[in-house]
Amino acid sequence: MPLCRLGVMVPMVLSLTVGVSALVRAQPGLPTFDDILSMKAAQSPAISPDGRAVVYQVREANWDKNAWETELWIADVASGAARHLTNAEGSSNSAAWAPDGSQVAFLSDRGGTRQIYAIRPDGGEARQVTSVDGGLSRFAWAHDGARFAFVATDPVSDARKARDERAGEFEIVDEDLRMAHLYVVDAEDGEPRRLTEGPFVVGSIAWSPDDMTIAFDHRINSDPSSSGSADISIARVSDGAVRALVEQAGPDSRPVWSPDGLRIAFTTSMGSEWFYYTNREIATVPAEGGSLDVLTVAFDEHASPVAWGPRGIYFSASDRTWSHLYRLDPNSRSVVRLSRAPESTSAGFTFTRTFDAVAFAGANATTGQELFVASLPGQPTEGSDGEHLQATRLTRMWDQADGWTLATREVVSWASRDGTNIEGVLHKPVDFEAGRRYPLLVVIHGGPTGISRPQPLAYRTYPLDHFVAKGALVLEPNYRGSAGYGAGFRALNVRNLGVGDAWDVVSGVDHLIAEGLVDGDRVGAMGWSQGGYISAFLTTHDSDRFRAVSVGAGISNWMTYYVNTDIHPFTRQYLQGTPWDDPEIYATTSPMTYITQANTPTLIQHGELDRRVPLPNAYELYQGLRDQDVPVRLVVFKGFGHGLNKPKATRAAMEQNLEWFGRYIWGETETTQP
Repeated sequence: MPLCRLGVMVPMVLSLTVGVSALVRAQPGLPTFDDILSMKAAQSPAISPDGRAVVYQVREANWDKNAWETELWIADVASGAARHLTNAEGSSNSAAWAPDGSQVAFLSDRGGTRQIYAIRPDGGEARQVTSVDGGLSRFAWAHDGARFAFVATDPVSDARKARDERAGEFEIVDEDLRMAHLYVVDAEDGEPRRLTEGPFVVGSIAWSPDDMTIAFDHRINSDPSSSGSADISIARVSDGAVRALVEQAGPDSRPVWSPDGLRIAFTTSMGSEWFYYTNREIATVPAEGGSLDVLTVAFDEHASPVAWGPRGIYFSASDRTWSHLYRLDPNSRSVVRLSRAPESTSAGFTFTRTFDAVAFAGANATTGQELFVASLPGQPTEGSDGEHLQATRLTRMWDQADGWTLATREVVSWASRDGTNIEGVLHKPVDFEAGRRYPLLVVIHGGPTGISRPQPLAYRTYPLDHFVAKGALVLEPNYRGSAGYGAGFRALNVRNLGVGDAWDVVSGVDHLIAEGLVDGDRVGAMGWSQGGYISAFLTTHDSDRFRAVSVGAGISNWMTYYVNTDIHPFTRQYLQGTPWDDPEIYATTSPMTYITQANTPTLIQHGELDRRVPLPNAYELYQGLRDQDVPVRLVVFKGFGHGLNKPKATRAAMEQNLEWFGRYIWGETETTQP
């Protein structure tokens, strides 16, 4: 990946990334970056209606095309035998079984745009179902198996084509947005029929049990800043007549029908002005319209509905560093946790027709993600707050790591500066020595409502296990604002961004020093997105604490961020004002305010086309550090947005971070490669 810009304030030679790879390969049992990035990952299971088979997608790196691609596999639940279901150019994903189990539909871009295909589960050639101009984004089988509903973005209008032909391409901001609408198409053949019209974008879709109507969420346009406008409506399939069902402030989305078709469950902020950090609840509404009934007020975390079965509403949620499946009784409002084990993560739940079995993806502190199948328990045990799922592992993807020497992981906790209890994931070498003080590297997650979980190889941009192999401990703090700890915890960095977050990071470092684990003179910090912002805050505000910092796609100045980002409501909610209303809070929480205090060597990594945290943030921090004669390097990844979604760029970022901290934490000399 070419570097668009390289800036340094001390004599420094850019080493080609080949040199770093050569250094780490020499250690027995330590996987190379290519080994890690080439690992195949099983994702997105879809269990058959009768529970006998599971289709899932396997993601792997195509280094020749510099892309991650997915293909579908199918596994027999009884024997565990698995085989390819698709094997074509591009990617195939989003598998969904026909209600009678006779076919598997999926999306594929093998023809250039994402279209619906269908294939028999016993193999053969897939047939193309749709040929929609520009492709489509999502689909759902009707319960009778005869039709699909799908969502497609409107094609470029003739007027826009004529304008581009006459004047060249340009964009009128907030006016040239294209809408996305709901269609139905026969599952065997026929032309798609459009059901909705108007200035809105359709999101999630759900067929009613009788297939006569489709519930869908929609917002005013495709701009990410409009997410708070999401409401829910119902379209009649016969003639496309649409009626509003849920209309209120704040996002309402992800409709799920009750088995009898009388009610619809959905996720909602119930009109909260601060929906970026308040709880998302599950509510229900009569399908014919009426008052809303909020069911999860007593459940203090985001609740995301997955399906509504005979025994209740199933939803997923985080529980501190873990995540589980839950079942909600819509009458009593009682919630039961259904987990493979209390200390595990589970996601991607999919159910049989009778809801007697579930397939899902899961991981824990020692094993990366695998797919599982489990029988669902019936009624909960009296007085129980959880049920143990007797899960059978369906895949063995973690076998790829056989022979690798990776860090161990444990959850630690400490008191922050204001007394708030903070948890984090601590990575240690397998030959950890009590009484030895190790260098410490802090890896800070994004969000801020992200979360670090104790599972191996969860990061890609930051080579945690390679840092540990070089003799460091790695701490991933779940700072205030992280998901999994309740609404009150998520609100602790409101009008306190950066400031309170830094308390949590620094107090974690102090805790490990006090425990006798860490050499306080060799500490570094890094993170991407919100983690990059916190890292930038640390490099300018707490410079004596850290020997080196890496800022990935981070915010350097909240005013710069606010006027450039694609999610303006985020800033208005967390800082509770605009730069013109309250310039003081924007200054207090901005790394650039403290730039004259900076002296920490800083690596800045940023995508050229980042809309979420636009590139001016990187240049502002870069120039400020240069003006302070602070060692700094800015790497701009050409053609990338907010994340690095190609293997070669990810590898380059890993190598750059290993090299940067190798120099400033371990005192290594950069080497020049031909």
